[in-house]
Order: sequence, then C-alpha cells, then structure tokens
Amino acid sequence: MHILIIGSGGREHALSWKIRQSQKCENLFILPGNAGTSAIGRNVDIAIDDFERIGEFVLENDIAMMVIGPEAPLVKGIADYFKATQALSHIRIIGPGKNGAQLEGSKDFAKDFMQKYGIPTAGFKTFTKASLDEGLRYLEDLSLPIVLKADGLAAGKGVIIAQSREEASGVLTEMLVEKKFGEASAKVVIEAFLSGIELSVFVLTDGEDYVILPEAKDYKRIGDNDSGPNTGGMGAVSPVPFANHEFMGKVEKRIIQPTIAGLKKDGVDYCGFIFIGLMNVGGDPYVIEYNVRMGDPETQAVLPRIENDLVDLLEAAADKKLKNQNIKINPKTATTVVLVSGGYPGAYEKGFPITGTDSIQETTVFHAGTRLGKENQVLTHGGRVLAITGMGETVQESLEKTYRDVNKISWEKVNFRKDIGQDILRISN
Repeated sequence: MHILIIGSGGREHALSWKIRQSQKCENLFILPGNAGTSAIGRNVDIAIDDFERIGEFVLENDIAMMVIGPEAPLVKGIADYFKATQALSHIRIIGPGKNGAQLEGSKDFAKDFMQKYGIPTAGFKTFTKASLDEGLRYLEDLSLPIVLKADGLAAGKGVIIAQSREEASGVLTEMLVEKKFGEASAKVVIEAFLSGIELSVFVLTDGEDYVILPEAKDYKRIGDNDSGPNTGGMGAVSPVPFANHEFMGKVEKRIIQPTIAGLKKDGVDYCGFIFIGLMNVGGDPYVIEYNVRMGDPETQAVLPRIENDLVDLLEAAADKKLKNQNIKINPKTATTVVLVSGGYPGAYEKGFPITGTDSIQETTVFHAGTRLGKENQVLTHGGRVLAITGMGETVQESLEKTYRDVNKISWEKVNFRKDIGQDILRISN
C-alpha cells in the first residue's frame, strides 16, 4: 500500500524507518519530512495544516493510510476533514478526530476528563484573565513547588514549575495578562506538584481494544542533572526498570482501561496513539498529561524494540481489529541522545553543515531539524537536530554505543546532554 506520514521531526523519521521495513509498504511519502526521511521515502512540500492540498495529494497518489505524527494537525481536525470529505473518507487515518485530540489540545479538558472517570492525577484548578485575582489567592494555599500549565499547545514549553509563590504569581500574570504563550495560555491550569519518577507509556487503540507499546523515560531539561529550561526532549531510555509487571498492571487497570472506556462513553471514536505521561509516586501511577500521538524523542527508543510489522498493527487499529493482535517486544535496552543547536531552547542559528554521520555503525541516526543543502549536504534546520539510538543487552552497553557515535558527529555550536540514562543506571544497580 501507499502510506503518507505527516510531520518533519525525529518521531516522523523513526515512524518512516519502521514503516519502510514492512512488506506491505509499497511507497512511502513524508509531508514535509526532513533530510533523513528523504533517504527512505519521498518528501512532500506541503504544509501540515493545508488539509485541502493534503487531500488532493492523497487522491493523486492513491494513498491508503495516513499516519499523523505531530499534535497540531490533529487538534486542528485533519481526521475530521478527511472523514467529512466523501472522496477521502475511505483513507485509513492513524490519529484521533478533533474531539479526541482535546486530550492534548486542552489541559483543562484533560484534567476534567480524568476527574470525571476517576483517573489518578494531581489536584488542580483552572483560571483565566478574568479570574486572575482568584488564581493569585489560590496560589497562597498550595505547597511548593507549584506547577502552572498553559491550557493549549505550546510546543512542549508551556509548563512552568515555580519554586516560590512570588515566582508562581509572576508566571501566572505573564501567562494570562501578557500572553506568555499566546492563545495557548488564555487559560492556565494550576496543579499540585507530584514528587516521583516520570515515565512515558504508549498505547495504540482502535477505540475498543488496545496494545501497550514499550514504555520509556525521557529527559526534558536542557542541561545535565535536569538543569535549565524545559525542551521538547533531550533523550530517552526504554525499558524503564521500575515499570515492572506490578506497576504496569496498576497503569493498565487504573489509567489505560478507564481512559479508553471514558472516550467511548463520551462518544469519541478514537483511532491512534495515546501517550500517557506518568509520575511514579511511591509505586502508584499518576497522570501528568495526555498526548494524542507518539512522543519525541521516545519514539526513537520505543520503535526499535517493537518486533512486529508496524503496518500490521496500524492497519488493525484502523480496521478495529486490534483485539487479535499481540505485540512482540525486544528485551534489549534502547537509549536515545538528542543533539541540538547551540542556544536551544532559546534563539539558535540554522544552516550549519553536519559531519560524522557517515561513520556511524553501531547506532541508528534519526533526523529531526535537518534539510538538504547544495550537493545534498545535510544542514541543521531546527532546535533539535538529530537523535542517536543505540541498543544493548544492558543500559550501560546501550549508552556506551550511543555516546560513542554521538561523539563522532559535529557541527558548529552542537550541544547534547552527557548524562542521559545515568539515573536509570543508579536504579538498576
């Protein structure tokens, strides 16, 4: 079949890499793609929110399945557009409609959903500019630190953990009055801080049944020892030692099952991925957030561990036949380290030539913010530029492979964390 992947990041390169391995994939298109995806499929220069042109391309190229990588087109309703357009309604789409995408598109919606269906999460309250004074009073009663979240999409940067009430008050005012994150912070969710270890759990569902994909732990802060501002993600490790059979049993019973049952009860026809950001608090899972797609860079650590033909799983999800699918997981450890542009997540320069990738042998290089320049020279074109994934029998072996290859790659002002997986090593030992 002909398959179209929407997106241009490391997640989409990883999806392309895995889907291309399927005998069912005859032709692969990535819209708009990056320098890495151009080597395994055909990049398509159309904006991810230009639904009309995407639809025309799908018909012209006899696309049978469309996999939506990023959250923005899902929140804007790409799946709904296809289902409402008669000529496109037969296309298998991996990604929820606008109503299901609210789980990620609105933190307030997601928290209300969790509260409604008894899904464990931190205590919270939502405020707008009109209720700013009430919000400032609410801060006085919370224990420190305090978590403030922009309600809408903010490219992974809309969460602030304030260490003092003064900081929290300032951030709340910046978000609501000064529109720190634009319309995304027209509402702000203030919630209690959960102390524990984070974990990302991924589910593929057809709205009735589901398969649980390998879990991962990601690293959001720019600097070693979790210092500095949040980013879109600086690395990932899968599996996670504390996510044992007992813990994952709690996740499935308390979170996954009521989430899918709740969506069904609310009349949401959900086909696609659900990424559940969790906190392990003393052995009990609490939901930090939902995402309605795979994570980045977790996908780069998760997909190499899946031994199934991914297209088989996606086709079963689209056809509501996941009930009969069993997922096969490689027991090895995958570790991913992200290389970023100097200055990221703040201002950074683009267009630097990347060297060293042709000498990589032990790991897989996933492109994110890259483009092809003259004579097919690969250039930096974003904040997060490459993700390097290694696999080994142990966390230590995997990390050694990954960092050995990371250190072969270079461009002007390249930056990466040196401590990915060190906390996992401490847990394992």
